[in-house]
Amino acid sequence: MTDKSVEKLSPQEAAAELERLARDIAHHDKLYYSKDAPELTDAEYDALRKRNLAIEARFPDLVREDSPSTSVGAAPAEKFGKVQHVVAMLSLDNAFDADDAHAFVAKVQRFLNLNTPPIITAEPKIDGLSASLRYENGRFVQGATRGDGRQGEDVTANLMTIADIPKLIKGAPGVLEVRGEVYMEKAAFAKMNADLEAQGKQTYVNPRNSAAGALRQLDPKITASRPLRFFAHGWGELSEPLAETQYEAVQRLAKMGFPLAGIKRANNGDELLAIYQGILEGRAGLAYEIDGVVYKVDSLALQQRLGFVSRSPRWAIAHKFAAEQQTTILEGIDIQVGRTGALTPVGRLKPVFVGGVTVTNVTLHNADYIRGVGADGEPIRGGKDLRVGDTVVVQRAGDVIPQIVDVLLEKRAKGAHKYQFPERCPVCDAHVARELEPGEEGVIARCTGGLNCPAQAVERLIHFVARRAMDIDGLGAKQIQEFYELGWVKEPADIFRLHDKRDELSTREGYGEKSVTNLLASIDARREPQFGRFLYALGVRDIGETTAGVLARRFESWDVFEDAVNAAVKAQPGEAYEALERVSGVGAGALAALLAAAPELNARSAGASPAAASQADMFAGEGAGVRARPRSKA
Repeated sequence: MTDKSVEKLSPQEAAAELERLARDIAHHDKLYYSKDAPELTDAEYDALRKRNLAIEARFPDLVREDSPSTSVGAAPAEKFGKVQHVVAMLSLDNAFDADDAHAFVAKVQRFLNLNTPPIITAEPKIDGLSASLRYENGRFVQGATRGDGRQGEDVTANLMTIADIPKLIKGAPGVLEVRGEVYMEKAAFAKMNADLEAQGKQTYVNPRNSAAGALRQLDPKITASRPLRFFAHGWGELSEPLAETQYEAVQRLAKMGFPLAGIKRANNGDELLAIYQGILEGRAGLAYEIDGVVYKVDSLALQQRLGFVSRSPRWAIAHKFAAEQQTTILEGIDIQVGRTGALTPVGRLKPVFVGGVTVTNVTLHNADYIRGVGADGEPIRGGKDLRVGDTVVVQRAGDVIPQIVDVLLEKRAKGAHKYQFPERCPVCDAHVARELEPGEEGVIARCTGGLNCPAQAVERLIHFVARRAMDIDGLGAKQIQEFYELGWVKEPADIFRLHDKRDELSTREGYGEKSVTNLLASIDARREPQFGRFLYALGVRDIGETTAGVLARRFESWDVFEDAVNAAVKAQPGEAYEALERVSGVGAGALAALLAAAPELNARSAGASPAAASQADMFAGEGAGVRARPRSKA
């Protein structure tokens, strides 16, 4: 996406950007709503939607049929039954500051042609997964996720396991759909993550993702084992009205046994902002995560008059919290080497409590970021560089990812040295090269050691067994590191030879007979992985989960795909290369990375090193009894 201001876009540029935004937002909606694996912070995602709306406002004739401004959530996953929402589960527009909040009140008043503002309710915005509970004659009969707003996933059995959700209620209309949020308390989330880490399993990023992942399990027993909670905040289909106002209606839900996060009334914008400030100040002390305050017109008759626009109601808005900021000391800068050789600097901070958690580390992205230069070449932090010992301002972007937003130069120690980015890998001492991009030097520094670099080798193995890759239960980062240091697992193929280490494994601390049996069974269960999952697990640079799935669906078998790649390498440009190039959804960067990786993946036929040949075993499916042979279907 270009950083060019909307006012300066030509119609051609606007159309191209709207196309990119529609594609990107749909991609991130699917990651967030369907896969519980967001790649963007809330702030970054909101920025995409705001820019899309701004371009559409300036070029209304260019609004697309698939515009994000008319869509909600993402299509429900195929693994669940479908539930059609009689009353759509819409999203809310956002307010980001006091001016936006006042503008909402004024807009409502103007639309209704009122002399004074209407009464408006305010309640905490729970950072959870939206759910709808259907009751018939007081009995809970069906539960669903939001899905795309019109159709959700049937997760009735899973919702039945949540103690906060009453199974029988009294005094309810014949048909009542209660809307609310499934969430996980912060303490319960921390304990669950600690338990998962101790078991060598993948941990979750935040309570919202954890709650979403737990609710969308195929086995309700797994959901029941997770500490999920529920808050009600509204309703969908009703056979008769609950009350005449929003406030009275949710109070009636509370009397039926549904937990509420709290709700207050305000007579004008100033009172709304006072409630907002009170909720903000008490946020850190809450047992659960909130990311803003929701405002709703109190009168249900006025709500009906206001109606809806595209994906959201006119009578409600979410006032999002700004990222909380604190100052602390940058005590050091460490370099981490990733699976593709990228050197990522990490700042070690004097522990600071910000946004509800204690932050001790923060990513510094790359050498330019440390120098005070952004990805677009423009200054960041006012062009201030980062030096060890600096007093810095830290915030949690989107309340998830910590970042340094400023440096207090007046507190910088005299003689503080500029940070010198390493020219050799701190792990294997190989040369560090900055990637070349067309016409200019790139910003990513990479270790050139390849598989000879222990850091890259370990990170590739960790990626290979990860939940979204091969998903080998009981084999996490801790176990991979241990087995690598023991010399048992140096390449992916070695994982499938761990049966040979059964006796030795059983004698190690933390491994009983049952845990060893379970680990080996989990490995055996992955000997014939899905094509797309296997390709993603190989960790080819720029071949992400989505691209791997696209390639798996395009080629009828692994052998056909392998032949196409090898033919393309030997004879490009040609028919094989063009066949790959024509695959919709596979960009030029991904294609180049795939072809560049082919010699390494086929190293056995080229007579390359034993380490690379072992990787080739995994790619080509050679070595009976050792290999993981991908199935043809994606």
